[in-house]
Amino acid sequence: MGKSTMERYTLFGSNGSPYSLKMRAIMRYRRLPFNWVLRTSRNRSLLADLKPALIPVLRLPEDNSLHLDSTKLIYMLESRHPNDRSILPDNKAHAFLAHLIEDMADEWCTKMMFHYRWTYDADINYASHWIADDGFPDTVGADREEMAQSFAERQIGRMPLVGCTAENLPAIETGYQRILALLDSHVGQHQFLFGTRPSIGDFGLYGQLQVLATDPTPQSIVRAIAQRTESWLRQLDDASGIEGEWLDSDPLPEATKGLIEFAGYVYLPFLAANAQALSKGDETFSLSVLGHPYSQSVFAYQVKCLTDLRNRYQALSQSEKSVVQEVLQSTEGAKILEAS
Repeated sequence: MGKSTMERYTLFGSNGSPYSLKMRAIMRYRRLPFNWVLRTSRNRSLLADLKPALIPVLRLPEDNSLHLDSTKLIYMLESRHPNDRSILPDNKAHAFLAHLIEDMADEWCTKMMFHYRWTYDADINYASHWIADDGFPDTVGADREEMAQSFAERQIGRMPLVGCTAENLPAIETGYQRILALLDSHVGQHQFLFGTRPSIGDFGLYGQLQVLATDPTPQSIVRAIAQRTESWLRQLDDASGIEGEWLDSDPLPEATKGLIEFAGYVYLPFLAANAQALSKGDETFSLSVLGHPYSQSVFAYQVKCLTDLRNRYQALSQSEKSVVQEVLQSTEGAKILEAS
């Protein structure tokens, strides 16, 4: 599909949604023509038949069909535009590791975003009104206040479901600062996780961290301990002018290895504990995360995440698996990926 004759995609999303921001940044980086449309009360009818009612939503130009799930959208665009600034590293082991980081961002780092947004008063007030303004442009005055309060109460009520509890606070906040520190040691306008061009892993982290760098409390943290990371997030928001190359071999940057190790001793054990609990019929599970207790209700979708990661890992050649295992060797993640 040549870009000279390509019609425009439409991306429906929200400025407060990390997955929407991730997809918008990817579309910009890949220079794919698209219209960015805020999902609001005025245009919800356009998406009324789409289930589940999630964002972002990508509408294809040739048939107006609607598609969900940011990770699936990434791979769909890779198939449709294989030669247009791919975000999958050429090295298959690196492509797997980049996918692992993206998956961790989607399923674990989102807990950081959700925790800060709905735990502290300043963030609750800021985010609830921001979302009301974006999603309900005709709601003003007392109605705006009521809408913001109603939305905040609904989100706060969901916090235990996603593991954002007072007990889990130390694990979540320690993890946020750990990831910021890792990134701050490496990233920049021409420095990314797998070379001098951004990967699916960079964009996965970008989506969650860009929201965190906007809400008041986590923004104050990133500005205090990782200002370079915040600069990188601004640069990645529109990286359409960045040219670069993939790493052609190992070793990976220390920051990249640190993030993969984080996945190995935090995210993959979390997925494994969830899957084991579900298989036993348990309703909750617990584990230690970064030296802190962590527990939450089981979540069926994240069993699919673990299965997908294992399938992608098994599809690698033995030499490619060795690259993955070398980075994960000091963590539980190495054995978890090997398990069937």
